[in-house]
Amino acid sequence: MANVLGKRYVCEKCGTEVLCNKAGAGGVECCDGEMKIKEAKPLPSSD
Repeated sequence: MANVLGKRYVCEKCGTEVLCNKAGAGGVECCDGEMKIKEAKPLPSSD
């Protein structure tokens, strides 16, 4: 999996977050596992 510029990666085990500032081949790892791209939080509705 390639690193995606401007995306945040999070470790599901320890909660460490990393911001990618240079795209490239390879992956981001922490706690002996690959980090997942952090999903955006949904915005509250403005009814």
